[in-house]
Amino acid sequence: MSTSAQGSAAPRRKRADAVRNTESVLEAAKTVFAESGVDAPMRDIAARAGVGVGTIYRNYPKRSDLIIAVFRREVDATAAEAERLAGEYPPPEALRLWIARFANFVATKRGFASALHSGDPAYQPLPGYFVGTLAPKVQGILDAGAEEGSIRSDVLAGDLINALSRLASDSPGSAGDRTTRMTDVLLDGLLVQR
Repeated sequence: MSTSAQGSAAPRRKRADAVRNTESVLEAAKTVFAESGVDAPMRDIAARAGVGVGTIYRNYPKRSDLIIAVFRREVDATAAEAERLAGEYPPPEALRLWIARFANFVATKRGFASALHSGDPAYQPLPGYFVGTLAPKVQGILDAGAEEGSIRSDVLAGDLINALSRLASDSPGSAGDRTTRMTDVLLDGLLVQR
């Protein structure tokens, strides 16, 4: 066999049970982190996922690896939701629904903030990933609204994401109504009144 043929071998695909385990671990970690913070015991995550602790450490050798995987998965889902909503609703309604989804994402991810701002170099790429993944999808909604005249044309997705992040993260757990009121005020300021 030639050297080039050996070097171009396709990577091995994960077995179906390994994929299921990974999804179970990430979903369990998301729930446990929301309930107990990112310092929750790995055994709690393993029990919730129905796997052994070794399965978690085999895939995520450091706690930061698991935190990063859960964070990226949630950011990706929030971005996908913006794209889905943009395809199903007029821009003002898509933006309103996405803002509610985003506020919930931020409010339930408070434990991530301490990890992300801990100074651990493992987390340094995440703020860029956060805005870089979400901004293009949200900007699509904003641009569609500006084009039809329903949303102000001078709004940048990155600015909106930062404002929403601050509104949602400044409200303690029981202040969901306050967050909703404040995000509604922000949204009303984005919409063109006719």
